[in-house]
Amino acid sequence: MKKLYSKPLIALALLLPSLAIAQGDISVAASDIGSASERGLEIALEADRRDLGWQDQSANMTMVLRNRTGQESTRAMRLKSLEVEGDGDQSLTIFDEPRDVEGTAFLSYTHALIADEQWLYLPALKRVKRISSSNKSGPFMGSEFAYEDISSQEVEKYTYKWLRDQMLDGRNAFVVERIPQYEHSGYTKQIVWMDEEMYQPVKVEFYDRRGSLLKTLVADQFQQYLGQYWRTGRMHMVNHLTGKETTLTWTDYEFQTDLSERDFDQSSLQRAR
Repeated sequence: MKKLYSKPLIALALLLPSLAIAQGDISVAASDIGSASERGLEIALEADRRDLGWQDQSANMTMVLRNRTGQESTRAMRLKSLEVEGDGDQSLTIFDEPRDVEGTAFLSYTHALIADEQWLYLPALKRVKRISSSNKSGPFMGSEFAYEDISSQEVEKYTYKWLRDQMLDGRNAFVVERIPQYEHSGYTKQIVWMDEEMYQPVKVEFYDRRGSLLKTLVADQFQQYLGQYWRTGRMHMVNHLTGKETTLTWTDYEFQTDLSERDFDQSSLQRAR
């Protein structure tokens, strides 16, 4: 799975000036709605630019589900991702534990301007199920992450507005509002705290279709790989409506291991072990 943000928006990048993050620009942007929108897009483009070129990656992940009373269940999985030039990423998630979900595999092709393509292999049924393009707001494997949360966040999927710069847990962050352009999104807006040094999201608030705060995501334990690519070690999602929580923990990141498109075709779902 990709880091939950990015892919190039080349045409707009050519039209916009390079990212300006000097403090002197803030007062101008804050007084001009157009400038705030442009600044928000510039931040998204810069985050995308900094994450280009990783080619492929794999990692192990643990998912811990907690209900409102604190009861927990744990799932273990492996993830593989392929960077696709000119389009969204391809990713494959394979569940290893517990036994009742062992062998379940999830394949996703992320696109910028058209609906993502997603498939789920259910070993008990021995068949591949395509996820409806209108069902991306549904929960992924019973977690508090929706299908649209776990796909790579292509720049073109949103419109942006810079709101302010803010200190968060001792780190400077850009605070950007983004509005989903996807017709069937489960959200009216998202508020993203983007770390100014890493250009990685460290906090995201998700607002439901009524405009109320639905979920909050916090990401931490970041490490840098290959001298360039920042990846989170942990993501914690809280559902304010249900009181449920999901924590994702990543280990054993590897990059540029010669994965190819064949590793991400539909037959790979049934080959996954």
